This record gives sequence, structure tokens and C-alpha cells, in this order.
Amino acid sequence: MTYKFGIDEVMTKITVLRDEFRHIHDYNPIEHLGSRLKSIDSILAKARRKGIPLTPDGVRENMFDVAGVRVTCSFVSDIYRVRDMIVGQRDLTVLEERDYIAHPKGNGYKSLHLIVKIPVFLSDRVEDVVVEIQLRTIAMDFWASLEHKIYYKYQRDVPGHLTDALKLAADVAATLDTTMERIHDEVRGLDGAPEPPEATDDMVSPREMVETFMRTAQVADEAFHERRHDG
Repeated sequence: MTYKFGIDEVMTKITVLRDEFRHIHDYNPIEHLGSRLKSIDSILAKARRKGIPLTPDGVRENMFDVAGVRVTCSFVSDIYRVRDMIVGQRDLTVLEERDYIAHPKGNGYKSLHLIVKIPVFLSDRVEDVVVEIQLRTIAMDFWASLEHKIYYKYQRDVPGHLTDALKLAADVAATLDTTMERIHDEVRGLDGAPEPPEATDDMVSPREMVETFMRTAQVADEAFHERRHDG
């Protein structure tokens, strides 16, 4: 239960920061805020894989992603802006920071991870709970979700051509983030510019652009297998 309470504390903090920022700056840097609690099966599987003792203390001291909060931002600059606000909380301790945006993983994964410790005040004691906070853009989040599904389907033994396609998709997502942020900065820099129009059905979102790319990659992959089979 304490992990769930830790998530609640972090979610409340970030929600307050988001609402305050929106009130002061008339701008919301957070598109979506979500959480997840690792299942017992996932905890057991990771403990066996990593050689972590299957005890409460063993899990608490060696597994830092049991409780997770995910913050999805519009732009990369928003990620670091939100990161600074979180780190500035006096009752929250940052245990570790992993910047996979500045230093992506080999498969193309990008995200900013904060491992934090936050006090949870119970009826008879105070417990420090470790929570992992992941900050991503919309494009990064969609790519990570797709990558997770593929790795789950193939039980981590992903065919080489799909690994290559994922890496290419990560590059496309990164280019999309850079382009969208540049356009956003130019629009914000226009003094006296009119308000942006309401979103319409013919406007393409970052998620839709990456989805279109992946559908194209899937068609190409199917065509490749058909040619190889016919040959």
C-alpha cells in the first residue's frame, strides 16, 4: 500500500505544479499525467532476472520502479521545465537521474527518468517511498509504447528487421519533436500574433505522424516477407 500512497503524493505534487504554472503563465507544459504500480508477477520476474532477494527489504532496496509516474509533455523543453519544478520540491529527494534524451539508449529509447524518495505520512509512522518518474514527449511515449508491445510479443528476442525499423522510427520521432518545437518557438515569438486556430480534423498530431510511419514500415515489412516467400 505504501507504494500506492507514494504514487498519490507524487501525482498530487505534479498536478499542483501543473495547475499553478498554467495559472501564472497561461500555458500548460503537461499533456498527460499517469501512473502505474508494478504487478506482483512483474516484481517476481524482475527479481529473478536481476538476482534480487525476494524479500520486502530486498525489493525496497534494489527495485526502484515498483511505483511509477509518467509525465507526457508537448515539447522537449517542457520536459526539462517540469523536471526543474519537481526537483525543486523540498520534501522530495532525487536519488538518481537518467537523461536518455541527451544520451538515448542504443535502440533509440528516449526519456528522462527521475528516481525520487518521498515521505508518506501514515497514522502511526512516516515511510519514505521510492517512485520512478518518467518524462517524455508525445512522440517518445508512443514510440516507447510500441517498443514495449513488440518486445513483449517476441519475449525480448526481436527480429533484426524490426529492431532496425524501431530505431528508424525513433529517429523520425526525434526529428518530429525538434520540428514541432521550432515551429512552436517561432509562433510564440510573433508579437501581437493572433490566437492559434482550434484544432480541426485535418490537423495531424505527432502521434498520428509516427503511426503513419509505422504503418508504412509494416507494409514494407510484409512486402519484404512476401517477396522472400515467393522467391
